[in-house]
Amino acid sequence: MSRLGGLQAKDTGSLGWGEESSVKGAPGQGDRRRACEEEVDGKARATANLVNLGGQTLRMRVPALLVLLFCFRGSAGWSRYWISGNAANGQHDLHIRPVELEDEASYECQATQAGLRSRPAQLHVLVAPEAPQVLGGPSVSLVVGVPANLTCRSRGDARPTPELLWFRDGVRLDGTTFHQTVLKEGTPGSVENTLTLTPFSHDDGATLVCRARSQALPAGRDTAITLSLQYPPEVTLSASPHTVQEGEKVIFLCQATAQPPVTGYRWAKGGSPVLGARGPRLEVVADASFLTEPVSCEVSNAVGSANRSTALDVLFGPILQAKPEPVSVDVGEDASFSCAWRGNPLPRVTWTRRGGAQVLGSGATLRLPSVRPEDAGDYVCRAEPGLSGLGGGAAEARLTVNAPPVVTALHSAPAFLRGPARLQCLVFASPAPDAVVWSWDEGFLEVGSQGRFLVETFPAPESRGGQNPGLISVLHISGTQESDFSRSFNCSARNRLGEGGARASLGRRDLLPTVRIVAGVAAATTTLLMVITGVALCCWRHSKASASFSEQKNLMRIPGSSDGSSSRGPEEEETGSREERGPVVHTDHSDLVLEEEGTLDTRDPTNGYYKVRGVSPPASPDSCVTSLQWKSPGISNLP
Repeated sequence: MSRLGGLQAKDTGSLGWGEESSVKGAPGQGDRRRACEEEVDGKARATANLVNLGGQTLRMRVPALLVLLFCFRGSAGWSRYWISGNAANGQHDLHIRPVELEDEASYECQATQAGLRSRPAQLHVLVAPEAPQVLGGPSVSLVVGVPANLTCRSRGDARPTPELLWFRDGVRLDGTTFHQTVLKEGTPGSVENTLTLTPFSHDDGATLVCRARSQALPAGRDTAITLSLQYPPEVTLSASPHTVQEGEKVIFLCQATAQPPVTGYRWAKGGSPVLGARGPRLEVVADASFLTEPVSCEVSNAVGSANRSTALDVLFGPILQAKPEPVSVDVGEDASFSCAWRGNPLPRVTWTRRGGAQVLGSGATLRLPSVRPEDAGDYVCRAEPGLSGLGGGAAEARLTVNAPPVVTALHSAPAFLRGPARLQCLVFASPAPDAVVWSWDEGFLEVGSQGRFLVETFPAPESRGGQNPGLISVLHISGTQESDFSRSFNCSARNRLGEGGARASLGRRDLLPTVRIVAGVAAATTTLLMVITGVALCCWRHSKASASFSEQKNLMRIPGSSDGSSSRGPEEEETGSREERGPVVHTDHSDLVLEEEGTLDTRDPTNGYYKVRGVSPPASPDSCVTSLQWKSPGISNLP
């Protein structure tokens, strides 16, 4: 006989499903009992699978000792229960047929004489779910575009609680909400699953399936429904032609499909109703407003209404919508200008600086990063004319760059010692300077007067581009002194961004050099006049003397000749004269000879006989000719 857990066949006793009993025995018997109990508990933990297939036999295998198994349920006579197995192998199975809901309980195997029991084995009775019910089915009416809830409900005593699922064309749908209602404590009631969906027109006639499944019926049971949809009008709006020039005619056509049928049309332009418009057709004359004010058509039926709109592509030239605004920024900051032009096609917008041709940017916005004082000025936003050649133009705005003042010393006229003087400076600043101050060695002055000094400040006649009008500050000095010409005068200005300044000096004008220059010019002029007068007078007297001298030469007679000619040669006459006449006194005009024809030989008046040694006709101090000497070969001065 087999042995299990240290117990032999002689240890047999009755075991049943019921209360526990204890047995006292010989020493060592308690140890064997505990070992056997552990063995029974280990086997009992392997509880059989419990299945309910609607009246089929439940076979529950509970191994135990080689004893008779009996089930105590509080009363006798359970015909649906019996035990089978192989006692030799220690196998004892409890059978229940047919299984009912009341059979769901906790079971345990007991060896009453041995005082042993197993751990409880729980029997779960499964009940397959019935086919679910869809509220509103089998045909559910829905409205297109309106969210709706489809509820699937399962009733009965299904165990475990069934799972409800939604399918469309074999594909499981998401977006469901599960809800369970309990009728009474411990008893399940109805189970609901709600599918939330927003149907569309193409869902009309679609079939949806609700399936209830559980462990008792894995394949589940299905219930199908069909969707019947109502929908508001579906509108199509067209315009012919869609692209037009201003003034051309356009026809709008509004077409719609609906369930139930269309009941009315309503036309609007830019949100305002078009008076007198009825039916699916509208005729208009296009202008630029149709580009930004679309035409809409609203169609209605018993379910609702639908609206469609369209804007025309109207071609027109650029129109200025928003001018650029003046901008004032501090030096180093970014500046930007914006302007808006309307046109179709969209006009090309460029930015330039007034007076310049360089394109600084394009588009509706011009950005100038980290501006400097020289960036100040007027900036022009320009739009080119459209395809028709109409429209276009320009708009400008000024950029003011706030920076420390810029001071420039202006030219000042030199001053006389102890006379009045004036120094000037030009100040450009944005924002306007808080003060303009003149300072020198021993003092400073902002406005008003101080001793010999007076300060005046007034706007400059012209301003520099992009800045506030300039200021001219004048320092008046009365009764200049020597120190005023050697010192420097500082003109400075300040604003919230800083300070700027420039130095100016006073030039001196002396009286003596001026007199000398005037006297020198006068003397030079007088001398020049005298020279011109003297030369003119000299030339006149010389002309007169020359005329008188020519007349005297024509009347001269040659000494030693009675008939006005000489028969001797030059050498003989000179020799003879020296020998016969002895010394003779030199006389004027004796060295001139007249030709027979009575004319003077201009090449050589003496024909080589006379030589000029003496003085010509007496010259006066006013004559242009100083002196001439005529010398005859035969005449010499006495010793």
